[in-house]
Amino acid sequence: MSDIRSFEENGQAGDWFALLKPRVMTLVVFTALVGLLVAPVGVNPVIGFASILFIALGGGASGALNMWWDADIDAIMKRTQGRPIPAGRIAPQDVLWFGLALSVLSVVMLGLTANWFAGAFLAFTIFFYVVIYSMWLKRITPQNIVIGGAAGAFPPMIGWAVATGGVSVESVLMFALIFMWTPPHFWALALFMKSDYRDAGVPMLTVTHGRKSTRAHILVYTLLLAPVAIGAGLTSIGGPVYMGVAVLANAIFILGAWRIWRRDEVAAEADGYKLEKKVFAFSLIYLAVHFGAFLAEAALKPFGMGGW
Repeated sequence: MSDIRSFEENGQAGDWFALLKPRVMTLVVFTALVGLLVAPVGVNPVIGFASILFIALGGGASGALNMWWDADIDAIMKRTQGRPIPAGRIAPQDVLWFGLALSVLSVVMLGLTANWFAGAFLAFTIFFYVVIYSMWLKRITPQNIVIGGAAGAFPPMIGWAVATGGVSVESVLMFALIFMWTPPHFWALALFMKSDYRDAGVPMLTVTHGRKSTRAHILVYTLLLAPVAIGAGLTSIGGPVYMGVAVLANAIFILGAWRIWRRDEVAAEADGYKLEKKVFAFSLIYLAVHFGAFLAEAALKPFGMGGW
């Protein structure tokens, strides 16, 4: 009973779940699942379900450890002040042990369930997000989101590794798609959240180089993203359905980035950064439709309709 009372006093169940960053976990689960399902090797459904569960736990562990480390700046930024640690609902040391326990559990269980290559890949992903991005890059360089974005791009490779025990051109291109998408996605957000990052002392590109430079970076990265997306469609996981989606989605994204680049800052501020918010919202749809198209191609193959 004392343990139950202690748990209740140190945050409710919803607070502990919030530590896992459920929105980010949704992306992790979806892209990892796609990576698993489009792989050329079939996986037993029970093993597949368990593997995705442990990948999700690993993603949640990364989120919890990130919240533990970033508690000081979370308390400053308006959009993060309500998180369990800065709001005083859960003690930082408890979040640390919670994140470490989930990390070990997820890695060991994925290794036992699927294979140890996938387990080691998950361990590296957790390490990369927590140590390389959160502890090192995030507070010292405006390239934080460029390099650190790799952590969020690894899940489809882990899903692929669950099925195949290795990597391939296809899994690397799924990684590259997310990796190149991450900077324009977050920089679009940073354009209308600049004050939060400035107040917290986080050297986001909008803070160190200004909004004009950030707008140019968004356009450049969006232009570089398009050939990666199209290139993925030319591999075994692509096909006419994916290619049609990729061409349309990238045309819309590039148009939005071009309009952002041409945008006058005074006008942008006057209308509350409506265009920037629209492009940010579309960037969320962008990734979902690409990976959904990968899944559609895999689903059509048994009927002789998917792929090239």
